[in-house]
This record gives sequence, structure tokens and C-alpha cells, in this order.
Amino acid sequence: MKKAIVTLLVVVFAGSAFAADVIEMKKGVKFNHKAHQTTVGDCKKCHEKGPGKIEGFGKDFAHKVCKGCHADMKKGPTACKECHK
Repeated sequence: MKKAIVTLLVVVFAGSAFAADVIEMKKGVKFNHKAHQTTVGDCKKCHEKGPGKIEGFGKDFAHKVCKGCHADMKKGPTACKECHK
């Protein structure tokens, strides 16, 4: 049991340790992963199923979830040209 817990912790923390600081996406969008880790704090807010790529991530997800979070927190870009440079 201890071994399983240790393995799980290593996987969880390795995911955040190896995540790129800035991820370049389509249409000139740059995503600062490290800044989001610091600001949001709760990985499950974006990564519902655990560390790694976000399931279903794409234009619709980003426009709904990311933009929605920025509007709710009153922090971060919400206008097209603020992300798409």
C-alpha cells in the first residue's frame, strides 16, 4: 500500500515538475503554465482527470473554460487580440 501511495505522489509531482513553463498553441496563443499553476493553485480546475494533456482541449474548451475563468476571476485576457497576437 505504501508503495502505491509513493508511486502516485511521484507521478503527480513529476507531472507538474516537467510541465513546460510556456506552451505555444495555435493561432499565436502562448499559455504560461507556470503562472497559471501559481495563480489558480488547483490543478483539477483544468486537469479534471489528473496530470497531463487536458481531455477535450481545443478552441471551444478554451473559449468556454479559460475565458470563463478569466472573467470570473477578473484577471487574464478575455478579448480575442489579448490571446491571439
